[in-house]
Amino acid sequence: MSTAAVRAETKDMRIAFSNNYAGNSWRQAMLKSYGAVAQKAVDDKIIAGSDVFTTADKEVPTQAAQIQNLILQGYNAIVINAASPNALNGAVKQACDAGIVVVSFDGIVTEPCAYRVTVDYRALAAAEIDYLATRLPKGGSLLEIRGVAGTSIDDDFHNGIQDGLKKHPDFKVVNSVEGDWDETTAQKAVATVLPSLPPVVGVVDQGGDGYGAAQAFKTAGRPFPIIIMGNRQDELAWWVDQKKANGYETWSASSAPGVATLAFWVAQQVLDGRKDIPHDIVDPYLAFTQETVEAALPKIPVGGVATIEYSLDDSKKIIADSVKK
Repeated sequence: MSTAAVRAETKDMRIAFSNNYAGNSWRQAMLKSYGAVAQKAVDDKIIAGSDVFTTADKEVPTQAAQIQNLILQGYNAIVINAASPNALNGAVKQACDAGIVVVSFDGIVTEPCAYRVTVDYRALAAAEIDYLATRLPKGGSLLEIRGVAGTSIDDDFHNGIQDGLKKHPDFKVVNSVEGDWDETTAQKAVATVLPSLPPVVGVVDQGGDGYGAAQAFKTAGRPFPIIIMGNRQDELAWWVDQKKANGYETWSASSAPGVATLAFWVAQQVLDGRKDIPHDIVDPYLAFTQETVEAALPKIPVGGVATIEYSLDDSKKIIADSVKK
């Protein structure tokens, strides 16, 4: 499909972005990536407009009302990072019934009419336990840091941790706290429970909380466990510092905030008339190891997150790969 053909089909169409949360570095990087790619598409006259709307809270009714408002405003497509996998389905169905293309990503929705761009968070979480098992074959006590309650992401991560524990029963989660994918929140939550915990050999989490967890252990005067990281610049910088100082080893993995740009292009391609796009598209996660973290760190902005921004051609390839599956 030529660029001219793309412009002919979608140049008068508008795509809205409904986002339920912007309270951490991953979400800020997501909004920045989405804004840059969507604005370029507007400038290139591929679409007529792309507006971003973030709710004032993390509550489902607020986002449902926002989606209903976007329906009334006549957008041709709505990209959604959803507060709940199920509770928004009514509003999503209303959008589909109005002829609006709905693409969810990261926090997905289960309404069949919507498209879903997903990272396999459940597999990622299980991989955290697999990694710890390679480092700690005798197992031990783990602390779990969860994300924003009620989201599909939090559910998938938690279920993946459970999968990993079944595979490696020598590990046991001795406590679980809510970190909201935020360093400060995670630090406070971990600091609250640390005094009551036995020696912890590992921290499993969802991203955005590794550095906060490390600071809580430091303040408590407890030895650092193996803390799984989530590709944030501050935690990777801490890891590199510790690696140079004492050989500290861990692993880092997360979805790229730029997955939002893949969702944008999926919406644009559906609007362009493509009929072969599956409703479930998987985007691989990014991971860094002891061998790759130092080279990656300088490329991540201070306060930012490692990411990828997808072009239209990139997105076509991922869509094609999903069609093959």
